[in-house]
Amino acid sequence: MPPRHFLTLNDLDRDELDFVLRRAADLKASQREGAPHESLRGKVLGMVFEKSSTRTRVSFEAGMAQLGGSAVFLSPADSQLGRGEPVEDTARVLSRMLDVVMIRTFGHDKIERFAEYSRVPVINGLSDDHHPCQLLADIQTYQEHRGRLDGRTTVAWIGDGNNMCNSWLEAAGIFGFRLNVGCPEGFEPGEAMVALAGGNGHVMRDPLEAVRGAHLVVTDVWASMGQEEEQRQREQAFADYQVTAVMMAEAAEDAVFMHCLPAHRGEEVAADVIDGPQSVVWDEAENRLHAQKALMEFLLLGTGE
Repeated sequence: MPPRHFLTLNDLDRDELDFVLRRAADLKASQREGAPHESLRGKVLGMVFEKSSTRTRVSFEAGMAQLGGSAVFLSPADSQLGRGEPVEDTARVLSRMLDVVMIRTFGHDKIERFAEYSRVPVINGLSDDHHPCQLLADIQTYQEHRGRLDGRTTVAWIGDGNNMCNSWLEAAGIFGFRLNVGCPEGFEPGEAMVALAGGNGHVMRDPLEAVRGAHLVVTDVWASMGQEEEQRQREQAFADYQVTAVMMAEAAEDAVFMHCLPAHRGEEVAADVIDGPQSVVWDEAENRLHAQKALMEFLLLGTGE
């Protein structure tokens, strides 16, 4: 049987995603109670990083250790990928030595090519097009604080139509909630990405209109990795898209705020929002650990038991 991969949120169906999210909640409870949960003892995770990260590396490495396994970290300087070895060859070799591989890179096509030639599950730790692991943590966090995301829920994405926005569009199509994307002209998600929402995604120019009545407000940095030279241009384009207390006042009374981090206070979000009572970003960051543990269990064990 070919391995299951997690390159985008749509690689798992709704029932499977619900299972992973339930298991993530159970694993979080076990970790808080100090109960052993070494379901992946003897398994080895390979982590291939072409983009730097704090949360992705720590959450995967700590998670694998807590599950009883181990992790191997490979930066561009540590692998032959950085010296021109074909992705296909690296995939063939690493998948004979490892049990699961996580890749954090730029072009999404590189992850797809790696997965095509891998004997073991491949996880997208972030690409230019998608960030599905972050969405697992985000949905887990919303469920902890407000319950299920469904057709009665409105989510507002404010800012760049980037990889995080794309994954939120995917989630809207799977879970059936309304997603309002508030972004300036020229920075909206592509038509193919909006189509992933299955009619639940709505692109708007007015950020206040996008957040009006929303139960969850989400944003991200204005310039992602690889876009640093566009910083000044983007600051001008996104000047009206900072998530402020005034903007949050347009959302539902019980709305929560999320950000995948790192955050730039005074740019995409005001300090009194990210550090205020509506913010759940620290739970969101922690849940990367638990959601990814549940994901690795599912990909390697099926049921996670």
